[in-house]
Amino acid sequence: MMTVYRNFRFHSARFLPNLSDDHICKQMHGHTFNLTIYVEDEINNTTGFVMDFYDIDKVLNKTIISKIDHKVLNDIAELKNPTSENLCKWIWKKLKKNLPMLTKIKLSEDHGTGIVFTGE
Repeated sequence: MMTVYRNFRFHSARFLPNLSDDHICKQMHGHTFNLTIYVEDEINNTTGFVMDFYDIDKVLNKTIISKIDHKVLNDIAELKNPTSENLCKWIWKKLKKNLPMLTKIKLSEDHGTGIVFTGE
């Protein structure tokens, strides 16, 4: 088995409604998010790939990036409380259907903080 990963960057705004009024993240704010997805499988003998990066890009752009890049995350029905943890779970659900070899995703708001999720 071999693991392949791909990094993506997107920009989104959000507010976290379940926090106390004096918490800075209760107000609308934006982040540049870094997303890394990991897929694992055997190397295909014909292509020499575990999965073509171009195919990963197509899936990510269609199912995830186009819905959240330069958007307000709270506007997505399933993300009324768009913490990074909830966003990570939402991304996983959307991706797992289209990338069954998905094994892990990593999401960070900036350098030094982040979430690693391996499914439910």
